[in-house]
Amino acid sequence: MIGVFDSGVGGLTVLKSLLEYLPNYDYIYLGDNNRAPYGNKTKKQVYQYTCEAVDFLFGQGCNLIIIACNTASALALRKIQQEYLPKKYPGKKILGVVRPMAEAIADLKEIKKIGVIGTRATINSKIYHDEIKFLNPGLKIISKSAPLLAPLIESNKLDETKTIKILIKYLEPFKKAKVDVLVLGCTHYPYLEEKIIEIMGKNCQVYNSGDIIAHSLKNYLKKHNELKFRPAENKEIKFYTTGDIENFKNLGKRFLGERIKNIKKIKI
Repeated sequence: MIGVFDSGVGGLTVLKSLLEYLPNYDYIYLGDNNRAPYGNKTKKQVYQYTCEAVDFLFGQGCNLIIIACNTASALALRKIQQEYLPKKYPGKKILGVVRPMAEAIADLKEIKKIGVIGTRATINSKIYHDEIKFLNPGLKIISKSAPLLAPLIESNKLDETKTIKILIKYLEPFKKAKVDVLVLGCTHYPYLEEKIIEIMGKNCQVYNSGDIIAHSLKNYLKKHNELKFRPAENKEIKFYTTGDIENFKNLGKRFLGERIKNIKKIKI
């Protein structure tokens, strides 16, 4: 069973791609909507929240967890992989969203300037900058935070005129810099991807993590036979949220592209 964790509903964009490319597995999705967004939390808080999510998902029978949250991947993943996992869950695996995205971007040909937009915590961590530079030192990287976007999306109260004005403001530095690629460094942002593409124009490629993570996981499972993942006979998808169920359903349908069933509210 594969667990997918996000601070809210953004990780459903990753789950959507997983269901498309790896449809025959059991999945559990956990959204910590009650404590979202993570982008304005401290590193200590994000680590604690992520550990609690990991405990819950492994407790539900997951053998592998995808942290489909850029902030948690940036601030908590490495410490969890190096310290928490070996002590509490030896033999189990946790993967994030940043490294696969960085690898995909670094391999692109004929590009010189990369833009990265994300939460304040993700951008301040410099994780995309460092990962991409490590893989391709010749690229110029411009990173800007967009602290209002994830809370706006999670609130499910988007006003189109207001949202477009905010987007234009956030995207202006990338347009001025004429970046070749814009990385959506938050899994909430694909909700606004069409508008982002429209604003950035045809000369900028916009990348979100959904399909990239799905392809990466598919290759990962092929290489790691010791995990013994096998297609499920009667595949099952369960959803859990720490927030309001109806709000999760309403927003989730837009992110996942289908009606969400089998959902429970929990406290972690």
